[in-house]
Amino acid sequence: MSGGSYNYLCAALDLEDLLSKRHDLDEMAKRLAGLGYAQDAARETEELLLLLRLWETRAEARLRRLTDVWRAVEWSDSNDSSETRVHEALAKYRGDHDDAGTPRA
Repeated sequence: MSGGSYNYLCAALDLEDLLSKRHDLDEMAKRLAGLGYAQDAARETEELLLLLRLWETRAEARLRRLTDVWRAVEWSDSNDSSETRVHEALAKYRGDHDDAGTPRA
């Protein structure tokens, strides 16, 4: 059987593929480091894994901040709520209101 030792990491085409293969990427970095003559490739593979982790952390923080805004727009566009809810969600997102909906001074 050919290939597949790292779940076809070599066939990853985009960020989604890489994110789903983080364990395989880590294993590849270790394997390259263990070869002794592939330190440069091992280092770049490790850096890629670090960048993915950093991006994921930042993306998740933004996701948490934007979820209510996205929901309000989606529900408004689906006629499940009014556009007023979009304004309220944006005010909360921007910090114009506290969690109870009271305007900040």
